[in-house]
Amino acid sequence: MSARRKSANGRSSIYFGGDGKWHGRITMGVRDDGKPDRRHCEGKSQAEVTAKVRVMEKERDQGRVRKPGQRWKVGAWLEHWVKNIAAPPTVSENTQAGYEVDVRKHLVPGIGAHWLDKLDAEHLEKLYGKLLESGLSPGTINHIHRTVRASLNEAVRRGHVGSNPALIAKAPPLAEEEEVEPYEVEEIRKLLEVAARRRNSARWAIALALGLRQGEALGLQWSDVDLDKGTMRVRRGRLRPKYEHGCGDTCGRKPGYCPQRRNIRQSTRRVKSKAGKRTIGLPAQLVTLLQEHRTQQDAEQAAARQLWQDEGWVFAGPTGGALNPNTAYHEWKALLKEAGVRESRLHDARHTAATVLLLLEVPLRTVMSIMGWSSVDMVARYQHITDAIRQKAAGQVDLAIWQTTTVGQVTVRREGLAVILPIVDIGLAHSGADALADLEEAIAHLRAALADGAPNTS
Repeated sequence: MSARRKSANGRSSIYFGGDGKWHGRITMGVRDDGKPDRRHCEGKSQAEVTAKVRVMEKERDQGRVRKPGQRWKVGAWLEHWVKNIAAPPTVSENTQAGYEVDVRKHLVPGIGAHWLDKLDAEHLEKLYGKLLESGLSPGTINHIHRTVRASLNEAVRRGHVGSNPALIAKAPPLAEEEEVEPYEVEEIRKLLEVAARRRNSARWAIALALGLRQGEALGLQWSDVDLDKGTMRVRRGRLRPKYEHGCGDTCGRKPGYCPQRRNIRQSTRRVKSKAGKRTIGLPAQLVTLLQEHRTQQDAEQAAARQLWQDEGWVFAGPTGGALNPNTAYHEWKALLKEAGVRESRLHDARHTAATVLLLLEVPLRTVMSIMGWSSVDMVARYQHITDAIRQKAAGQVDLAIWQTTTVGQVTVRREGLAVILPIVDIGLAHSGADALADLEEAIAHLRAALADGAPNTS
C-alpha cells in the first residue's frame, strides 16, 4: 500500500509507492493544451528522490526545463542535428563534413546510448580520456568537443534539454602552438623564380603576395579580374570534392577511389563573410604575370581545340577544367623542394603575405581589407615579427636613447658655415657666457673645420 500525501496545487509531492520505490511528482509548467506539466522521478530512498525533485525544481525556476513530448537519446539527437540543422546553407559543406566525422566515428559510439537530458560533463570527460588513450591528438579531441558543444547548445535552444554539460566538461589541453615563421623576402623570390617554370605560376605569386586562401585562388574566374584597372574581386572559393560510389558500393573501395565515383558536392561556394567578399588592388608586377598567364592559357586553349572546357577559370587544368584542391598539397611541397626552401604548410603563405604588409607598414584597415578579415584579432594571429622588423625596432630604440652618440655624420657646405658663424658670434656677445659654454665649444669645432679649407665638413 502506498503512503502518499496530497500536496497543494502546483507543489511537488514525494511518496512511497506500492512498487517498493519512492516517487516524486513535480509541476514544471503548463502544456500546450493548458493542463499542468507534471514530471515524474523515482528512486530507492526518500533522500534520493528528494534530491532529484530539488534539481528539477531548480531547473524549472531557472527556466531550463526540457519541453514535454519526445525524449531524445544522445545518438539520435546528434544524427538529427548534423543531417537537418547543422547543414547547408546554415553551415558550409566543409563544416558539416567535419561534424559528420565527429558524430559518426566518435560521439555516437561513445555516448550515443545516454538519454539527452541525463548526459553530464563526466560522461564527456570519460569519452575524451578514452579517445586520448586510443591515440587521438588533443587537437582532434578538442574538435570533437566543439562539435558536441554546438549540438547541445541547439538542444538547449529548442527545449530538448535544460542545460549543456559540454560547457562544463574539460577537453584535453592543447599543446602550445608553434609560432609560424613566415618566409623572408629572399625566400619568396626563390619560390617565385622556381614557380615561373611551372604551369599556373601566377597562382603562387597571388598566394604569397596577396594572401588569398587556396580555395579563393582556385575559385577565381577571369570575370573577377580587371587587368586594365589592376583589380581583382574575391567572390567565391573552390570546394574539395565529395564522392559517392557509382558502382552501387560493390567495388570494395572507399568512395573516393571507386572507378565509377561521382562528385556530389558543388564546385564552388560564395565566400562566407562580408569581409571575405572583397576587391584587391594588384601590384604592377602581378598584373604583368597575369597578362603572361592569360597568353599562355590562350595558347593551351588553341592546342586543346574541342577538348577545351571553357569555364572561365583563371587557374585551370590543361583542358580548361577546374583544378582539384586535393592536388595543391603535393604541388606546394614539390615547389618548396625544388626551390630549396624550408618546409611549411600551404596556408603559411597567407601568414607570409600578412607579414609583408606589416613590413611595408600598410595601415591596419587596408590590411584587413586585403586579407578578408572582419576581426582585428586575426591581425595578431597572422602577422609575425621578422628579423627585419626586429632590427628596425632596435634602430629606433637606439636612436631614441643614444641619439647624441649614434647620429651619423652630417655634411655642411663651407659657404653655409661662413654665413652662420658671424651671426652666432653676435648672439654670443649678447648672452651669458656661462649659460652658453657648450655652444661655444661646438662653435670652436666648427670654426676649426672651416679653417681646414675642405669643400665640405662633417
